[in-house]
Amino acid sequence: MPSLGLVKTSDDLLIESFAPQLSSLRIAVVTETFPPEVNGVAMTLGWLVNGMLQKGHSVQVVRPRQSREQATLQHEGLDEVLSKGVPLPAYGELRFGMPSKNRLLKLWGERRPDIVHVVTEGPLGWSAVAAARKLQLPITSSFHTNFQSYSQHYGIGLLKTPIESYLRKLHNRTQATMVPTRSLVQDLTARGYENVTLLSRGVALEQFGPQHRSDVLRRQWGVQGDERVILLVGRLAKEKNVGLVVAAFRAIKARVPDVKLVFVGDGPLRKALTEACPEAYFAGVQKGGDLAAHYASADLFLFPSMTETYGNVVPEALASGLAVVSYDCAAALELIESGDNGVLVPTGDDVSFVNAAVQLAVDPERIARFRAAAAKAVADRSWDAVADTFLHTLRSVLERHGRPFASVPASRANASGLPAKERLAHSHARPLL
Repeated sequence: MPSLGLVKTSDDLLIESFAPQLSSLRIAVVTETFPPEVNGVAMTLGWLVNGMLQKGHSVQVVRPRQSREQATLQHEGLDEVLSKGVPLPAYGELRFGMPSKNRLLKLWGERRPDIVHVVTEGPLGWSAVAAARKLQLPITSSFHTNFQSYSQHYGIGLLKTPIESYLRKLHNRTQATMVPTRSLVQDLTARGYENVTLLSRGVALEQFGPQHRSDVLRRQWGVQGDERVILLVGRLAKEKNVGLVVAAFRAIKARVPDVKLVFVGDGPLRKALTEACPEAYFAGVQKGGDLAAHYASADLFLFPSMTETYGNVVPEALASGLAVVSYDCAAALELIESGDNGVLVPTGDDVSFVNAAVQLAVDPERIARFRAAAAKAVADRSWDAVADTFLHTLRSVLERHGRPFASVPASRANASGLPAKERLAHSHARPLL
């Protein structure tokens, strides 16, 4: 309820003043993936949730219990509600949630969140939209994955049209669908999605940087001196088009015999890649400072994926000072000025991709110029700014439901309006990663 104030005028009249609310939000987030799982959606969500906690809001995360999971994350202000899940086809390490409308009706009926944010579009996400609508709760969503693009890689191309229809219907039942690039805003709008709004992605500027380059790590890879290293970071799977990196490496090696290829990540294609390219170094999944060192210790970053809605590895590579070759889509299209701080080639043109990689690899001066300019492209891409934009979208939706807000100065960030036992400590210095 808005606070009341009494203002005394010169004529001794008392006028009631209704001030906008300065309360924290109680945000329910529904997702199939969450830290410590290693993927772009989980990483992005970890930063957003961490940002909400730092800003004095409480977050309830509803998600399926993952395989091998021992315990939930312990953060003040964070409440995790686990549901049953089944393995996701082709992603055996992940589980998607089962229909849970009745459970969510009971959960949110007993303690209503201010707003529900749906991150993934599986049965659990659909249940969340249905339950929130029945309870007349405002709903927002995120569009993270191009399922219609993934379908052709897993033999379900015939389902492309019904999948698209399902996704559009789910997102159009929410009041805002957040997407990471301007081109995707335009694309989804043209495909009939409503209320599409931009929520870009950040990069951990305090984590990634050229200063983390490690000669010790390069020697571990078998690299001597200034020998060039090609890097790919990500899931080793068909939809990431990793075979094109091997083709580019072979073409480069014909011109630069001492070049090295390093894969960071894991996935179903690792065994096949090991057999096809035994001279490559497979570093497996890396996190934190180790991941930063792997990025910074390479020279070229090749990114041939055409299924990304964003591709968090591209800004991480740029922040680490790498010369990037990518198709002209997703994050690369937003961040790279081709010829200035990297190279863009027409999406789907494999020959141009390989040729661009070779032309860059044989030109050390051009590599050095791109590397020097790379970090500047993401210098303003902080996750804190992304969290502010996310919060602005949530509040815009809430205001359309009749809830006013005033901006809360940093000095008043603890004025949450919550009971003492529910108040947040604002001590979350690191993301939930």
